[in-house]
Amino acid sequence: MLSPENRLRRREDFASAVRRGRRAGRPLLVVHLRTSGAMDPHGSGETDPSTRAGFVVSKAVGGAVVRNRVKRRLRHLVRERLSRLPAGSLVVVRALPGSGDASLEDLAKDLDAALLRLLGGAAR
Repeated sequence: MLSPENRLRRREDFASAVRRGRRAGRPLLVVHLRTSGAMDPHGSGETDPSTRAGFVVSKAVGGAVVRNRVKRRLRHLVRERLSRLPAGSLVVVRALPGSGDASLEDLAKDLDAALLRLLGGAAR
């Protein structure tokens, strides 16, 4: 479970990460990352440097049980990787339809590859 200070809750934060952040797509998910260096200085005025993550899992992934299982798995995976991300960054993980049938290992592999690409560790 992600701690409360590491959760994205506000619509504006989700929109900021998706619209103004960098994106890396993989077969099972899309990761949007907005680092604190790219933040608007006239934004919400928050000085909290904690990295926050949010998840988007639509009905295309599956029924309610499947969507909740995917969200739980993604929260678990992102929590383990928060320390790799720059302080104050916003992360939005959008699950694609195939993620409902994917194993935890497949989700972890795609998440790691997307984060590696976003953090500059791999070329396109």
